[in-house]
Amino acid sequence: MSYLSHNRLAWNRQSAAGGVWSTPVDSDTVAKARAGEWQIVLTPKLPVPHDWFGDIAGKRVLCLASGGGQQVPVLAAAGAEAVSFDLSDEQLAKDRLVAERDGLSLRCEQGDMADLTRFAAGSFDLVVHPVSNIFVPDVKVVWRECHRVLRPGGELLAGFMNPATYLFNDDETEKTGVLIVRYDLPYSDLSSLPPAELQAKIERGEPLEFSHSLDDQIGGQIEAGFVITGFYEDRWLDDTWLLSTRSPVAMATRALRTP
Repeated sequence: MSYLSHNRLAWNRQSAAGGVWSTPVDSDTVAKARAGEWQIVLTPKLPVPHDWFGDIAGKRVLCLASGGGQQVPVLAAAGAEAVSFDLSDEQLAKDRLVAERDGLSLRCEQGDMADLTRFAAGSFDLVVHPVSNIFVPDVKVVWRECHRVLRPGGELLAGFMNPATYLFNDDETEKTGVLIVRYDLPYSDLSSLPPAELQAKIERGEPLEFSHSLDDQIGGQIEAGFVITGFYEDRWLDDTWLLSTRSPVAMATRALRTP
């Protein structure tokens, strides 16, 4: 089975079980968004600055690998023409659930974030891409596809993990309370884990992950034709992740598509 097929099934299981990234927003949140009071996240907890969006009303927005009934319905309620594009059937079902429950107009498309060929060049004004490119081995392809589907002057808002988070084994850290470097970077479940650990992860149905250097995350956007116009870092939702108490674990960029 390919990593893509495995990750689709793994995220379907995780989404069906619920969790922080698979809990749909409630109707009150949708109502507030309709009234102009809204926010979304690209990283664990810090809201995206509103000036990163400009006037969202009427904008053609691609929510890339961000299903789960959270960002997409809020942006649709705020007035965007929103498309939810995600690998997971269950994550897309959460977006549809909110749309049907609250009478929202949004479109759901299933697919690989690294393959946006179904969309014509210049199809969108804005791409919203929360932390999710840890599930693809080549992030530069994602940036090139985002650049292609955006109109000139369009913007990419992206969240991604600090690559340093992949230096450590979280299970070992949880047991010992000590951060000990175990892996080289860039990290890949497929090549960094011993075969027995990789097999165990696959059998547990967990998504396969890949780290990316800042050269690829930020430099890759610039190489694709973007100009970085905004940046911030973020920590985990709470203090249960030891590394996050010592260092930011995620970051976000605002990038302008040049002609």
